[in-house]
Amino acid sequence: TLSLMELPSNLSPDEASPEWMNKGDNAWQLTAATLVGLQCVPGLVILYGGMVKKKWAINSAFMALYAFASVLICWVGWGYRMSFGDKLVAFWGKPSVALDEKYLLRQAFLGYFPTATMVFFQFVFAAITPILIAGALLGRMNFIAWMLFVPLWHTFSYTIGAFSIWCPDGWLSKLGVIDFAGGFVIHLSSGVAGFTAAYWVGPRLDKDRERFPPNNILMMLAGAGLLWMGWTGFNGGAPYTASTDTSLAILNTHVCTATSLLTWLVLDIVVSGKPSVIGAVNGMITGLVCITPGAGVVQSWAAILMGLISGSVPWYTMTILHKKVKLLRHVDDTLSVFHTHALAGILGGILTGFFAVPKLCRLFYLVPEWERYIGLAYGLQTGQTSAGLRQMGAQLAGIGFIVCLNIVTTSLVCLFIKLIVPLRLNEGVLQIGDDAIHGEEAYVLWDDEEKYENTQVNSAYDADEYPSAVSKTLSELQMV
Repeated sequence: TLSLMELPSNLSPDEASPEWMNKGDNAWQLTAATLVGLQCVPGLVILYGGMVKKKWAINSAFMALYAFASVLICWVGWGYRMSFGDKLVAFWGKPSVALDEKYLLRQAFLGYFPTATMVFFQFVFAAITPILIAGALLGRMNFIAWMLFVPLWHTFSYTIGAFSIWCPDGWLSKLGVIDFAGGFVIHLSSGVAGFTAAYWVGPRLDKDRERFPPNNILMMLAGAGLLWMGWTGFNGGAPYTASTDTSLAILNTHVCTATSLLTWLVLDIVVSGKPSVIGAVNGMITGLVCITPGAGVVQSWAAILMGLISGSVPWYTMTILHKKVKLLRHVDDTLSVFHTHALAGILGGILTGFFAVPKLCRLFYLVPEWERYIGLAYGLQTGQTSAGLRQMGAQLAGIGFIVCLNIVTTSLVCLFIKLIVPLRLNEGVLQIGDDAIHGEEAYVLWDDEEKYENTQVNSAYDADEYPSAVSKTLSELQMV
């Protein structure tokens, strides 16, 4: 009979399963990472491909696909160690490779799984950030410029934010900033960087800015669904363990998101009289972003309140305030990442500083000094007002740092790239889109010979803008 002191053979440590490794945590962390990866490929690839005008479908999807692959090579080459390795300065780690089995198979800096798992898990977060930036640049950025932008921005912006807030040696981490799963590091960064880059790249064609209908709303919804469900791994992977706090974080994520979507939907109906599916997707995204910095450290009733705020404040800024503020009108932020990511990330960070529960912070951080993490609401309730105000101050410091970092580094990266290649495509290419850039089109209704005989009509113009030209083409096809 099996002794009470012995483990089952499948749980006994061996060379491939050392004593420090928890197989359940390792399995969950790899699953969570894959869910976040699916948010990017195919999630945002098909969300972007469906949400833009037909002539930009291939280019927009390809910007996301390229960024995913590019970041991985940067990440294992130098990015991971700059984000989570040995300290170089208070806000940055030393660049070094993460490719050697001696390094990858030892225990990660946090959690009961190998460093290889941590490298992959953190990679998908690093990858989704420039993909979100792309949302502000769709429909006019030079693809070669984008190929340069991704590794440069990743190296000189993302790694600084990640080290400062998430690495135990980072200065904002030591200050006590709560960013559960990336409200600051990912969403605020991508929103500010996207808006800044959009300023430097310049706008789309006037006709594209005035009318930019989705070419495939059902495909857009499929991408949005992958984004929403993938957030189970996004926020559920943040504790680095399959714990009770993980479960709470996942539930809070979906509760806040549903509330935000419904709030946005109701506001659309009240103001415009029509339930907009694009509006609902925006409400979904703002809810996901808002809950991210506090998913596992707030009560579920607080998640509902956060959803109400994330579904209403960005709705107001996007649909009403946007038209009144000159800077917002001037900068061509294609998919409004400033509203959906930067603003929602700021709201989430502040609300986390208000609603964070000390007990839940203890479950998440599992550090001796957990008592310093206390939301202002609980500080006021328990007579620890100064501690609550200190937490709110730390949150605001994190917001200020990430905003300034991304305005400066994104501007410098864009100005540097501008010395090498144009940031924006020329007018002729902007008229045509995918066919001129990639030699490919998203939807082709005839064979290649007929397609190229009618390039001027088929590639350069949309049916709703040049009905007579397209009608003529359709008549010729019917005759054939």
